[in-house]
Amino acid sequence: MDVGGAGAEAVISALFAGLCDDAALFPPGNVPLPDALPAHARHRSAPYADLVGPFVFPVARLDELTPGSLELSLTLPGGPATLEPALDRLAQIGGATAVALEIAAPAEQTAAEFFAAMDAVETQTAGLDVFVEVPRGERRADFLAALVGGSFAAKFRTGGVVAEAYPDEAELASALTAVIASGVPFKATAGLHHAVRNTDPHTGFEQHGFLNVLLATRHALGGAGVDEVAATLAEREGALLARELRDLPADVVRAVRTAFRSFGTCSILEPLEDLVALHLVPSSALASADQGAHA
Repeated sequence: MDVGGAGAEAVISALFAGLCDDAALFPPGNVPLPDALPAHARHRSAPYADLVGPFVFPVARLDELTPGSLELSLTLPGGPATLEPALDRLAQIGGATAVALEIAAPAEQTAAEFFAAMDAVETQTAGLDVFVEVPRGERRADFLAALVGGSFAAKFRTGGVVAEAYPDEAELASALTAVIASGVPFKATAGLHHAVRNTDPHTGFEQHGFLNVLLATRHALGGAGVDEVAATLAEREGALLARELRDLPADVVRAVRTAFRSFGTCSILEPLEDLVALHLVPSSALASADQGAHA
């Protein structure tokens, strides 16, 4: 499924395959679980199904899950110490399987302590995609350094429910260039509601665009420095971003998506609608979307 070339008949191209992890349960969406689960099932059977990744689920709510086929990306804000009991509980829920883990470090935990704790649960993480949430502030450099050469990927927060949760272009560019230069894959979460950088009309928050992050990744892979990557993150002209991404050759698409794995979004349809509007996904992808609510 290559962008603009062979396989162009596919609804979702390789550039966007599995890009959107379904985080409907999380703010600002906060969709009730009885609504979010059937919505996720609709997404996974829709014409745009290839866009959709696993269902992002907080371990604190595992007792709310009932048996059923479901691929989960488990979030563990309490750190490595919460992993073993979470996986034990999940094993009791028929049909639900973890395909990824998103593990944060408690505020008091150093990088050395965190990764020592991760080593202690190494057998528990075998076969799973593990994303370490890289903290902002003074701990960031140590966490980034510890990820180099290991088997874990990075997770960056790109927004939240307050303005301070959004890293500016320079901060995010610095983080992205660091992991890309060292060969550490990453995912993003929060704030990437739309394809292109924008100012939210309701909150006034400056929000990053996921197309900006894709193109910034491509530029960083090509050797761009922090300033150039920051300029790409700041770009607000969607047609410009779409044109450059549409023309990427297949090998570059693979490299970009090997580096930038996915992002969590509380809405699947908002990113999809933006991609359709920018002619990066055919309008036929929305054929069944009107029958379901935004996730």
